[in-house]
Amino acid sequence: MYIKTLTVSDLNNYIKKSMDNDFILNNTYIKGEISNFKLHTSGHAYFSIKDDTSKLSCVMFRTYTSKLKFLPQDGMKVVIKGKISVYLKDGTYQLYCEEIKSEGLGELYLAFQKLKEKLEAEGLFEAKHKKALPKYPRKIGVVTSPTGAAIRDIINVIKRRNNNVDVLIYPALVQGINASENIIKGIEVLNANKDIDVIILARGGGSMEELWSFNDEKLAYAIYNSKKPIITGVGHEIDFTIVDFVGDLRAPTPSAAAELAVPSLDDLRDTVMNNKIFIIASSNSFLIERFNQVKFLKRTLELKSPENYIINQYNHIGNLKDILDNKICNKVSVEKDKLSKYVALLNAHNPLNILNKGYSIITDKKDKVISSVEVIKHQNLVNIHLKDGVVSMSLTEVN
Repeated sequence: MYIKTLTVSDLNNYIKKSMDNDFILNNTYIKGEISNFKLHTSGHAYFSIKDDTSKLSCVMFRTYTSKLKFLPQDGMKVVIKGKISVYLKDGTYQLYCEEIKSEGLGELYLAFQKLKEKLEAEGLFEAKHKKALPKYPRKIGVVTSPTGAAIRDIINVIKRRNNNVDVLIYPALVQGINASENIIKGIEVLNANKDIDVIILARGGGSMEELWSFNDEKLAYAIYNSKKPIITGVGHEIDFTIVDFVGDLRAPTPSAAAELAVPSLDDLRDTVMNNKIFIIASSNSFLIERFNQVKFLKRTLELKSPENYIINQYNHIGNLKDILDNKICNKVSVEKDKLSKYVALLNAHNPLNILNKGYSIITDKKDKVISSVEVIKHQNLVNIHLKDGVVSMSLTEVN
């Protein structure tokens, strides 16, 4: 019997035709739990459906996802209508989904929700308990698998952002039965290291089962009681675990956790340079402003100088003295004129002027003028005032 030799493509095509012609495989309903669901930007959905022992890859094209009445999530129990066919490129078979009906949540998802509600009620997720990250860390502690892609991404990001930051790795299991205890031990060891500024808890993406170690209650308390701030970077952006709620800061990926933990050295240099420019500009502006103030105060002081004031007062006093002298002179002149008039008037009425005409005036001993014979009779000594002197005479007889 002749057996034809087939190429890989021939074999995959043969299997695909066989499956496509099978009535059951082309009209089947599959029941199971959704795992690792991802909705692509194209509108196509890629995920797995599993039970206790097996897993089946699934794809749902945009034509059918647009008709979904809900967004499938990991852990949901569903019934899917579709057909089984071969993806020729990889030679793998998968379920091409047409409809998805919900049957409830899987056991892992229910356990996750139950623990989440318990820890939230105890206050482990409250923002007031979150520790602030250091602005300028010197050493970063990382708890993750030493062989996974996550640690390589973290180291690359840290060294690219700031090569001066040291990284201390605690090699831990991130999947399996003992993974949670191993991670807790790593947190304790890094907390005991005084040089560690911040801890990164990281793991690459995976299904809910693969990330289940990060949904451990004891691990949640270890993170909550950590003295060092902890950044979680577990899985991909759509993956959420208990540690993401308890941690001080959640990053969507391990690389993003490294970026959040370590500031960019270039950004710091730019910040320092900008601050330097600002300080210089502010200092110059401050000095110029103060210099102008001093100039203004100096000019004001010169205008209001006590010396200038005194000099001006001297001038003012001189002016007042001149005014006073003029007033005094005027007053004296006026009074002299008045006095001259009074003198002329007195001279005009001066009784002594009559002496120049040959007359005389007789006074008693007290120089009181005697103007009648009756008075002189009682005098024995009189004074006779002439124009050139006074003569005293005694009276012997009065006719």
